Amino acid sequence: MLKNQAAIALIGLAAMEIPFAAMAHLGDMKLHVIETIVLALAAGILYCFALYALEHSPENRAAFWLILAGALLFRLTLAPLPPSLSTDMYRYRWDGRVQNAGWNPYAIAPLDQRLAPLRDPTWAGMPGPEVPAIYPPLAELIFRETARFTHSPVAFKTPFVLADLLVVAMLAGWLRSSRARNYQLAVYAWSPLVIVEFAGSGHSDALAIAFLVAALAIIRRRPGVSTLTMAAGALTKLFPVTLLPLAVRLAGWPRRWRGWLAAAGTVGLAAMLAWPYRYAYTQLPRTFSYYRRIWQNYNPSLYGVLLWLTGRPAIAAGIGEGVVLALSLWAAWRKIEPVRAAFLVIGAILMFAPNGYSWYFTWIVPLLCFFPSPAWLLLTVLQFLSYNVLIAYQLTGEFRFAPLFQWLTYAPFYALLAWELISRRGAFGRAPRGEAEGNTRSSVVAESQT
Repeated sequence: MLKNQAAIALIGLAAMEIPFAAMAHLGDMKLHVIETIVLALAAGILYCFALYALEHSPENRAAFWLILAGALLFRLTLAPLPPSLSTDMYRYRWDGRVQNAGWNPYAIAPLDQRLAPLRDPTWAGMPGPEVPAIYPPLAELIFRETARFTHSPVAFKTPFVLADLLVVAMLAGWLRSSRARNYQLAVYAWSPLVIVEFAGSGHSDALAIAFLVAALAIIRRRPGVSTLTMAAGALTKLFPVTLLPLAVRLAGWPRRWRGWLAAAGTVGLAAMLAWPYRYAYTQLPRTFSYYRRIWQNYNPSLYGVLLWLTGRPAIAAGIGEGVVLALSLWAAWRKIEPVRAAFLVIGAILMFAPNGYSWYFTWIVPLLCFFPSPAWLLLTVLQFLSYNVLIAYQLTGEFRFAPLFQWLTYAPFYALLAWELISRRGAFGRAPRGEAEGNTRSSVVAESQT
């Protein structure tokens, strides 16, 4: 095997750019779903080979910079594409335009005839036009400010692509200062799932991930600031809220005034960001109830099994919510190491969530830099199979995930995860060095587990 890590990084960079360039050449990837899935899986295979080769070669400073160069190149390759695999970007644009026209996006649905003057040829393609907005207030404010400068779907991706690049930069500094391995940086920087979902589709999840990584990086040294940063993440996309109890506890609550100050600051930040939308408070419960009733059982993992066993969506969802809540409170009570707690809690969310959209799985990728579980890495690649739903959707208008593809996505993951837990081996068959810490001393944990 080639042992020069810089050469490995260069070969990996060149090889992975081929499928990304081919995706860019396709243009509208939704019209070429099969080709897109094949190219994404090819990028995923190359990604896994690159990680393995980088891990099993001596460290090289040039390789570090080549990994960063590859991260930038891959994103620049897909960034010029209009979002096509997902229509979420068109909802972001719409919500931004609605606010700039003086309307409250939480109070009025896109189908409302009062908003007819704002409609353009793309408006009907947005998700959920029959209901008002559901995104948290900080996300809505970012949509509003972005819409002040551009209505172009491609340009509208800018804050989310920049947030993704910021995550790469933060992880590079964090891992470098802790003398971690170069392959750990490549876990996020070269992740095909991350690149396609953020540079290609422009999902706002990149903002929440940026806040999450920033919070975890400083949580030991600046617990109060970290709590506010975590809260900002939850006000962009809800999933970081599950780590707020731990952040507040590490800030000193309930014994130290600093902890109370951090808790009060979190409440104050939420109130300040929600204030512009206060007149829609009575509408929100109905909106949440509608989303919960309509948007469920879309490519789920264990939720699908629980639904099959119980036959009751409320029970299936309730079991998952109970597991996640219990993990969140247990981590806070025991003051579990923050990166490990994040890995456990977010992993549980993804396993029990009623919906398993592919971009949700980007949430765990930065944590795989510290817990490089082969099972989870494989799952981030196999998630591209879920885009098979677009084939039937374009032909019949039915948005339904095929059980066969769900089995092909999740069965290998759970089989490999079980093997990892039984064997307790490290990433790619070798025990990682060190233990992940939520500060500049962090490195890979001693074992990959959920």
